[in-house]
Amino acid sequence: MLLLILIGPAEEIFWRGYVQNALSKRWNPNTGFIVTTLVYALVHIWSFNFMLVMAALVVGAIWGLAYRLYPQKLGALIVSHAVWDVAVFVLFPI
Repeated sequence: MLLLILIGPAEEIFWRGYVQNALSKRWNPNTGFIVTTLVYALVHIWSFNFMLVMAALVVGAIWGLAYRLYPQKLGALIVSHAVWDVAVFVLFPI
């Protein structure tokens, strides 16, 4: 339940709503998107799970691009991230 209600939404609010938004304002939207995607994937390295890092890179790029193109749709990204977390960690663990 924590993944669905707290962790997934908090991650998306932080990574896209704060980090990508701030970096996009500081530099430009494309640089903010690329840097946020790479850092998001790299923070997963501490799991020592190659598949999780690669999944974070791919899905982080998808969420980042969606936020880059449609920043007003952050709510949909929050739901997507929450469902993804439950799927990856509970239903179909990688």
